[in-house]
Amino acid sequence: MMKRDVPPHWDRRMQQRLARGEAAALGEFYDRFASLVHGLAHRVLGDERAADSITREVFAHVWEHPDAYDPQQGPLRTWVAELTRRLAVERLRATRTAALTHRSPGDTEELERQVHHASVAARADYIVHAMPVPLRAALEQAYFQRRDYHQTAADLGVTEDEARRRLRLGLQLLATAHDTEAPGAPPGIGGAA
Repeated sequence: MMKRDVPPHWDRRMQQRLARGEAAALGEFYDRFASLVHGLAHRVLGDERAADSITREVFAHVWEHPDAYDPQQGPLRTWVAELTRRLAVERLRATRTAALTHRSPGDTEELERQVHHASVAARADYIVHAMPVPLRAALEQAYFQRRDYHQTAADLGVTEDEARRRLRLGLQLLATAHDTEAPGAPPGIGGAA
């Protein structure tokens, strides 16, 4: 089992290559994370063009500031997801604020609720896709197929205790989507939206 304070080799190596300005590293980085970045941005913004724009911003930021990622703070994937979420939420807030310039304070509160909801939804989406397959499979059985833990255990070929454990752990992970600070996120990246 890998220690939490030791970053994965690929993450350290990628950050070093980006810091040296290797164009091939940016291409490899893009290939690995483009769908994650675009998907999260689209989830927050609900707009294809805006998601494309955020995707470009994220990769430009990574290229221009490779040292902004600290491998000791957590996985590169988590950092990229939090950077994407933060930029997308800022864009959503700016767009909605501009639309509400001449509206009431109640409209501003509604905007903040919408921004918070989009941020939590994007984080939950990321958590589900990043969780181990056994936990995700159990949650999908319970949620999408409306199976109880007895049926989930039978469908997955595990004991009922194991099905309960997987569901409980999956739900505990999902509950962290409401946290204002992402675990392992560098300061300023996973902060409150």
